[in-house]
Amino acid sequence: MARAMFEYTKTVLDKVSFDANLFCKEVKKAIQRLLPHEIEELRLWIISLTRQNPELNQCLIYLNT
Repeated sequence: MARAMFEYTKTVLDKVSFDANLFCKEVKKAIQRLLPHEIEELRLWIISLTRQNPELNQCLIYLNT
């Protein structure tokens, strides 16, 4: 089930990637719900996403804990 939450989180983040503020809010929620190794995987996924959407870089601060 945890893997399903990770995949769901990626889907939601992909859909809200048009708005950096909304994206950051969803990243904060994801950090509370995901397992530590999934958070690291999410960080890598977001880094690859920010290559296409550089304005989302500001949200990486939440993942550098």
